Amino acid sequence: MKEMTGAVIFDMDGVIFDTERLYIECCKAVADKYNMGDDAKVEALCYRCIGLTNVMTRRNILDTYGEDFPIDDYCRDSSRIFAERFGDGKHMIKPGVHEIFAWLKQEGYRIALASSTRTDVLSGELDRAGLLQNFDVIVGGDQVTRSKPEPDIFLRAAELLEVRPEECIVIEDSFNGIRAASAAGMRPIMVPDLLEPDDEIRGKAEVVLDSLLDVIEYLEK
Repeated sequence: MKEMTGAVIFDMDGVIFDTERLYIECCKAVADKYNMGDDAKVEALCYRCIGLTNVMTRRNILDTYGEDFPIDDYCRDSSRIFAERFGDGKHMIKPGVHEIFAWLKQEGYRIALASSTRTDVLSGELDRAGLLQNFDVIVGGDQVTRSKPEPDIFLRAAELLEVRPEECIVIEDSFNGIRAASAAGMRPIMVPDLLEPDDEIRGKAEVVLDSLLDVIEYLEK
């Protein structure tokens, strides 16, 4: 397969970093202060926000708790706790990350990151974790008009990598990420994090694998 493919595009949260699970813990840690209900309600809200932009996430929170909910204070508190616990990023790196980067470089793949988060935030988080040097291209949500599930962010990454969409593998954990990669005409590989794929997502993904180490094994075939 590697002779057919010029690049691999990664999502960040849930693929490279174990941020989704850890951020849910932080959201639950401040929930009582904001009268958000029990852990199950907060966790269900967080699951609905996986793969969404910040704007869409904020909309989900306000739809759940009302327009007068102090969303800025809540987001600031949960983000502060997250930074205190996991700020250096090195404790969030998912299994197989270092191995897959080394293997992709060895095999001559170009590597990009495409995430709905702002580009400067992506670069900062990757730099703190010691991973920034692995990427040829970083595309944040501020570089495109339409977010996932639209294909724009992946098409922009392919453009910057100077490869055709069909030469790109996309590694994603979110439903909207798989939808976007499929719409871009790329090869979506799903490595589920918190959400297991349904029939729609299995139909759009080339394959669903358990880990990044399994991705290496799959691409070696």
